[in-house]
Amino acid sequence: MILYEHASSGNCLKCRLVLRQLELPYESVSVDLFRGETRTPEHFGRNPDGRIPVLETDDGDLIPESGAILLHLAERTELLPAPGTIERTRVHQWMFFEQNRIEADLSVARFMKLAGRDVTLPEAFAQRLERGRDALAALDRGLSDGRPFLAGDAFTVADIAVYGYGHCGADAGADPRDFEHVAAWLDRVEATPGFVNDLEPVPAHVSERPL
Repeated sequence: MILYEHASSGNCLKCRLVLRQLELPYESVSVDLFRGETRTPEHFGRNPDGRIPVLETDDGDLIPESGAILLHLAERTELLPAPGTIERTRVHQWMFFEQNRIEADLSVARFMKLAGRDVTLPEAFAQRLERGRDALAALDRGLSDGRPFLAGDAFTVADIAVYGYGHCGADAGADPRDFEHVAAWLDRVEATPGFVNDLEPVPAHVSERPL
């Protein structure tokens, strides 16, 4: 398999985490989203939306979107509960939450901060940051019921999805470890066998990326 990705993208980190958890061999091909490499005809052929990550399977199928990649790889593994179970439904619940709140607000606030747009677009940044903190507060409430992981007793792709950008909110000014239940959950995620957080810092040319 080939993973078209960038080492500083939280969405791409999610895919690397699940690939390592399942011990699946793959080739990493770097596509620099900060220098427009995702907006070329070649990459539009992989993903019509021109984003990363994209997974190319052994059969040559192309799968864009980190959530779709996680669910595809996790099917019939311990990382995805059986269909029809409440645990499976919770996986979808938290993955939808991640896309609507963590990725849409917290990760955007992080990008704006690291790209210096907290200075050039202060009102937009402040709004994203406030919503990002609120997303972490919602996550904390969701973890307050005593379940060790988001879907239940077992670590799943829901935890991987939310971890991707949820763990690095401090880069934006919203530290997830300020939330008691989130901090304990982060520790549990990072203690799972084979876990490696290899998210790299954003490059110096981060400001070149369009918002």
